[in-house]
Amino acid sequence: MKRSYSLKRMDGQSVLITGGLGFIGSSIAHVSVGLGAKVTIYDALLPQYGGNLANVKEIRDKVTLVKGDIRDFDRLSKYVTDQDLIFNCAAQTGHIDSMRDPYLDIDINCRGMMNVLEATRRFNDNAKIVYTGTRSQIGKMRYSPMDEVHPEFPHDIHAANKSVAEKYHLIYHKAYGIPTTSIRFTNTYGPRAQTKSPTYGVLNYFIGLAVQDKTITVYEPGTQTRDCIYVDDVVDALILAAQSEATSGEVFFVASGKEVKFIDFVKILVKLAGSGRYELVPWPKERTSIEVGDISISFKKINERLGWHPKTNLETGLRKTIEFYKENIQDYL
Repeated sequence: MKRSYSLKRMDGQSVLITGGLGFIGSSIAHVSVGLGAKVTIYDALLPQYGGNLANVKEIRDKVTLVKGDIRDFDRLSKYVTDQDLIFNCAAQTGHIDSMRDPYLDIDINCRGMMNVLEATRRFNDNAKIVYTGTRSQIGKMRYSPMDEVHPEFPHDIHAANKSVAEKYHLIYHKAYGIPTTSIRFTNTYGPRAQTKSPTYGVLNYFIGLAVQDKTITVYEPGTQTRDCIYVDDVVDALILAAQSEATSGEVFFVASGKEVKFIDFVKILVKLAGSGRYELVPWPKERTSIEVGDISISFKKINERLGWHPKTNLETGLRKTIEFYKENIQDYL
């Protein structure tokens, strides 16, 4: 995997980001603005999710900000028109929440996704759509490392609906010729994520606890592995996919390609932060029922197609993230 990449300028291009005030969406917005794009952020700012106006404070005068829900087809349709690229990041994000209220998850992660696709089909079928998929669609790993053809057996409603929504995107490419791509990424950490709940991403929740000098609870024995990737690397992959015609109708995994045990991640975090501590606790029943076990992921396909590879190692990414939250933690609690 020796290929490399660079992002192209986006001068004159119109970009719509659903869920654009969230962790991933706002990070796409920052990079897109820097590349010269005209960016519209469409976000419902639902209080239980990660949308945060602080995420765009540095670029607020350079983006168009729309408060809108992807479940509102008529409002959404107005902003799909005339866009060159659509980053489809809006979602219900909680695995446990999806088990407690499966109908809400279906409403946002299935019906809402269909609204994006139908609005694009009816009013702007030349727009390129990049969907934010997830590693959790796979469920339990059947072989290692998992790749894009690994069978999918989701363990919770959120993961199942993310899988279904990905299939919607691929069907709209095949049936209607709309250029759609799904980027499945794994446990992502970095600046601009909410830290008030593990619902929005357990790694950033841990980082927030460490920065506040609080105790991090790890389900014992903490030896299950995850692939942890820095947000800038994920955003590069999403934009690269948007800029390439060769990605249409395709699915790509984006990952670091390295396994780390939860307990080791936390030990490194506490050491780098210089604060916080951890304790091992028993698994709660609601977590045990949806746990997928160890994770190992190959990013060979996207490297071969686009030259993408992770540029930020774990220690460097954690240092950057810790520094960000030490300066801005009050905006993310």
